[in-house]
Amino acid sequence: MGGGPRETIVTVLNGAGVLDAIRRDIVAGALLPGTRVTEAFLAERYGVSRVPVREALRGLEGEGFVVSQPNVGSRIAAIPFDEADDLFAVRESLEIATARRAATRARTLFDGDAPPEDWWRIRRELGAILDAGDDAVERDELDLLVDLNDRFHFLVAELSGSATLATLLRQLSRKIEWLYATDTFSRGKRLWPEHRRILAAIDAGDVDAAAERMGWHVRESRIGYAARSSPDHAEALRSARPAI
Repeated sequence: MGGGPRETIVTVLNGAGVLDAIRRDIVAGALLPGTRVTEAFLAERYGVSRVPVREALRGLEGEGFVVSQPNVGSRIAAIPFDEADDLFAVRESLEIATARRAATRARTLFDGDAPPEDWWRIRRELGAILDAGDDAVERDELDLLVDLNDRFHFLVAELSGSATLATLLRQLSRKIEWLYATDTFSRGKRLWPEHRRILAAIDAGDVDAAAERMGWHVRESRIGYAARSSPDHAEALRSARPAI
């Protein structure tokens, strides 16, 4: 049966597709910015022909993960600091909107009939994620927080009831995770407890508090990234309130 690295990659590939597999390796830092990637190299890496690789590179170029030039080939893209900060700014606004809508929806649901089952399903998942994150912090297994953090934010977007916001957040999160991978920024145990405070405000239907807490939560990640490249900008972000 083997079970070596090549077989593991192909198993992932068969489930998610060539484009998803390459994107996942870029986001994880396995394919670093500036790395030249050829169709032959990627075909060998993922155990496929060049045709799906060629299509995947076109798709990744459209998403901004790959840069291709005629007669030069393709390279993994790099994100300039100003563009990276723009991505964080967009996510900040997007997450504030999801928290505001989720709290508004909670207030409406609890003022009327019992909330629908889909609400309770998502809410139970959020509770389980928070418990798992607390356990990870207690055991100092902070690498687990990356996935748990993503799942928390995606579920809050689902709780908002807006399919559009949830889709936009998932699309944007790929780039944000890439920034974390290339910068080795860890959200760590300091920010994890904020998730319970955000969810408490949503449960209470406190729209302003949910938006405020989510805004500062995402702003802290933005500040952490900026501090490594532009300390002055990081300081300006600390002193400016998120656009609630």
